[in-house]
Amino acid sequence: MADGNEISHDVVAETTGISRRTIYRYFPDRDSLLSTASTRVREMAGNRLVFPKDEQSLLDTYSIYKGQDRIAPIATLVRSTPQGRAMRLSQKRERQESYLAAAADAVKDLPEEDRVLATAMLQVLHTTTWLEMRDHWDLTGEQMGRATSWAISVLLNDLRSRQGRPLSPDN
Repeated sequence: MADGNEISHDVVAETTGISRRTIYRYFPDRDSLLSTASTRVREMAGNRLVFPKDEQSLLDTYSIYKGQDRIAPIATLVRSTPQGRAMRLSQKRERQESYLAAAADAVKDLPEEDRVLATAMLQVLHTTTWLEMRDHWDLTGEQMGRATSWAISVLLNDLRSRQGRPLSPDN
């Protein structure tokens, strides 16, 4: 990449040999370029959904983590570089809306702030622990899928049983 921190139309044109004008035709702004790159990485990993649409897709972490194992060098870059962070952040709003909708039933009785906190934790468990579990525990994608699916299930059950009690270690 040109300065090591940018994914830009110019860098893509220079790297691929495709004209800058053509790159802009397909990706009119930086967000569309980054969003498309992020979606493409998920497709390479074999993930059918961009983001979860319901609780069942929240629980299906096996395919996510096994897919990240399949493209480990790319997944590592996406999880550990400024470029990867920019790609992930380009879909922040869409990601948040999707997870809020997928978790809506389980968190509906919680206070508003706690709905956001619980949903954020579900999102972290659903997709973002791959690099840490791989590096620190030498787990495979299948093992990670098993662990995260269990943790999400436990969390969803706890959220339903709260009957509106706020999140707290004491509750």
